[in-house]
Amino acid sequence: MRSFFVDKKFIFTPVGLAISVITIFILIRSLSARNVYEIILSVCALFLLLALGIFGVWKSRKLNSVETGWKTPFPFTANSGEETLITGLDSITIPYFFRLHIIIQGKFFPDANSFTCPVFRETSISRENSIAKLNLDFPMSGVFQGNCFCRLKDVFGFFSFPCGIPQTKTIKVRTAPTFRKDFIVNAQSGAEDRKNKTSDDVEKYYMREYAPGDRFRDINWKSSEKIDALITRISPDNQEKVSRIEIYFRNYGTADSLNSLWLLDRAKARLTQFLRSLKEAQEKYIFCIRSAQGSWEIETLDELDNFFEELAGLSFAPLQNESFNSTLHGDIFIFSTACDLGLSSFLLACQTKQVFLFLIQNPLKKEIKKDDDEIETLYVSDFPEKGCVPSPKWFFQKNIKRLNVSASRIEIMYAETHL
Repeated sequence: MRSFFVDKKFIFTPVGLAISVITIFILIRSLSARNVYEIILSVCALFLLLALGIFGVWKSRKLNSVETGWKTPFPFTANSGEETLITGLDSITIPYFFRLHIIIQGKFFPDANSFTCPVFRETSISRENSIAKLNLDFPMSGVFQGNCFCRLKDVFGFFSFPCGIPQTKTIKVRTAPTFRKDFIVNAQSGAEDRKNKTSDDVEKYYMREYAPGDRFRDINWKSSEKIDALITRISPDNQEKVSRIEIYFRNYGTADSLNSLWLLDRAKARLTQFLRSLKEAQEKYIFCIRSAQGSWEIETLDELDNFFEELAGLSFAPLQNESFNSTLHGDIFIFSTACDLGLSSFLLACQTKQVFLFLIQNPLKKEIKKDDDEIETLYVSDFPEKGCVPSPKWFFQKNIKRLNVSASRIEIMYAETHL
């Protein structure tokens, strides 16, 4: 793997520096020994190095004003395999015996915690290409802070000259999707928020498509037969019901291992799937979400997409002495991990309500049947494959103690890490 810490001012590559030292040593030895053959070879090698160096410095200075475009996919999702595009290379003339190299270097924060993974990705552009594609990907969610810059390198690998204007970006990496079955929510599970319609809206909203929670006696069967869809008849003084879904994302715990970070990542993935599937099934759902870092009220698809972007940057938070104080009257949905040591007491405080718990924890091999449950696995080796340097602590993993909790309904999702 190439060096992860590139000195942007140093022009010699490790190979070029070694060749230069060896050539100078041979020249000095050949002069003292008066070996004409070695003198000619060493002088020719030094002349080639000098010519490449002078020509490279001259050409790289002409490219100092070049500003490339660094376009990452949006949304940026972990393990998506999508490529990052480097544009703005149309006006660049790459000299013979040289190639333009695009380098992305920075730090990746898995699940936005204090652990950092140095990142290095590089690709080269030949004289015929005007667009570069670079595979920048990450094995899990988090935040990446990095720079994109150019180097002009000779084909022999002796020199590397800085050029162009560096670009800096902070990218939030969303969690890779989970492929669990969609959770079916009854329309009566959420709290009802009634909205009165004005007289101006009577004509517009006189009939609409049937939605969960509508009364069967309000269905217009004649119109439904004509268009092969259920149509609900809305009276002028009707109060339309909007369900408010109360959700708790309990990201409490400590980021002391890759195992705990992976559990949090899978909790994010399950929450993302839950919200997206509900919004697709019924657009009028309103999500009231609370986490250790704040709360959100989400009504529209744009607000939901913005929340997913914020969710990628949520990390573990220290356990707090929180009291359950809900202003809504519907069921509540809780997403948590085995790192949440305060989950049992929180569930006890919620016992007056219907509680649906989504829990992410490590599996016990003897309890898992391959046909019934799927274990989502993260490998430490995935990080070097994607240009990230893993923390040495991650090579010594221990399973997190499982939680034994009770709720009205529990869905347990298993996740673990391996080398």
